[in-house]
Amino acid sequence: MRVLWHSVCMTRDCRTPAQLIDEYLRDRGWTQRVLALVLSTDETTVSKIMNGVKPVDAETALRLQAVLGIDPNALLQLQKEYDLAKAQIEVRIDPSLPTRATLFGELPVTEMIRRGWLDGVTDIRDVAKIEAALCKFFGVNSISEIEILPHAAKKTHVSMPATPIQIAWLYRVKQIAEDMLVAKYSESAVRDSIRTLGTLRGTADQVRKVPRIMMECGIRFVIVESLPGAKIDGVCFWLDDKSPVIGMSLRYDRIDNFWFVLRHECEHVLKGHGRLAAMLDTELEGEKAGVGKDIPEEERTANDAATNFCVPQSELELFIDRKSPFFARRDILGFANTIKVHPGLIAGQLQYRTGRYDKFRDHLVKIRSFIVPNAMVDGWGNIAPVGE
Repeated sequence: MRVLWHSVCMTRDCRTPAQLIDEYLRDRGWTQRVLALVLSTDETTVSKIMNGVKPVDAETALRLQAVLGIDPNALLQLQKEYDLAKAQIEVRIDPSLPTRATLFGELPVTEMIRRGWLDGVTDIRDVAKIEAALCKFFGVNSISEIEILPHAAKKTHVSMPATPIQIAWLYRVKQIAEDMLVAKYSESAVRDSIRTLGTLRGTADQVRKVPRIMMECGIRFVIVESLPGAKIDGVCFWLDDKSPVIGMSLRYDRIDNFWFVLRHECEHVLKGHGRLAAMLDTELEGEKAGVGKDIPEEERTANDAATNFCVPQSELELFIDRKSPFFARRDILGFANTIKVHPGLIAGQLQYRTGRYDKFRDHLVKIRSFIVPNAMVDGWGNIAPVGE
């Protein structure tokens, strides 16, 4: 009965393993020397345990159970609580640890190093250098000011909730755009450029002319390979009232996606979207590429312009009415030739209209190899020459 009383009650008033052991020794009338003799150990070891110098481990707890009847679970729990309380007094935690956890846990630091975004950093273990490089990348004086942190000022003012990975991508686009020299921006020049772009839709290789056309109308056109998990297609924002930026990721290397996203972002520029908050376009496909009531007005406007640019919808309706439900290859090629666009643009629109993304795929040619050599690009082995 006495052992049960000790197990349940005596631990309630004891704050350390030594206090609990001492209660049991006094109950038995034992000294530390007697305990040492019973345990077949030296008095120094017992003294260190009783003075809190030597912690009670699992083996010692089991031996004390055998000789004193102490519940080993209670004894080890006291040791755990004592160690934690002692550490809370003695250990000084670096106040920057939560900030560092957010930065290193949510930013793709390894990928940013690999792609040369963090100036001078080659070793993921060099935390101090990484933190300094992150400050430089985000344009702040200390890591606590970096925008992805909950308490930091939001400098990009993204129009939608953005993940840290998406913000990092956006900052890289901004970095590159700030270094570019382009012609003076003109809305009328942008409208003329869009008409010129319309003449390039016939063959895939014509996309190589896009960067120069954008530059000549005052738009800073940047291509930055997407980061894993970012799911970004494009962005429109302004460095100032006369400096619009269009960023694209070429997440899908397809002719239909390229022209849709580009025209979508051009419409944002024409409408002045992105002046106060960056228009970050993610997963610009399926319903998000439509004009339904659940789509924000700015995005509906851009989607409508992009859809009609790829294939005039009135002509597409007539084509569908004539050929549905079967769209033969020769019909798609003939229609494409008639309206002077690449058949991949028609294929993309048919996929969207029918929901059959497994169809017409042989028309969806790749374009990245044509545009990358002629654009300001970061990714796919290229590092944009920022600040040189």
